[in-house]
Amino acid sequence: MRQYLTGRGTIPVTPNNPTRKRRHPFDARAYRQRNVIERMFCRLKDWRRIATRYDKLATNFQAAVHIAAIVIWWTN
Repeated sequence: MRQYLTGRGTIPVTPNNPTRKRRHPFDARAYRQRNVIERMFCRLKDWRRIATRYDKLATNFQAAVHIAAIVIWWTN
């Protein structure tokens, strides 16, 4: 899987398995940033309008995502 990802030009940022004999390089800072993004997407999925994309126009959908992100940021 890691070879496939690096072949496509992406950088895998998954942590090492503690029982693995051959360790691969791991960037803890990139993993932390990735985790922040994943948690934000998880919170956005709680908003039904965004998760199901009810809006017909992309601008309306983008506005709903912005509003939801602001509310999530405000409440946390």
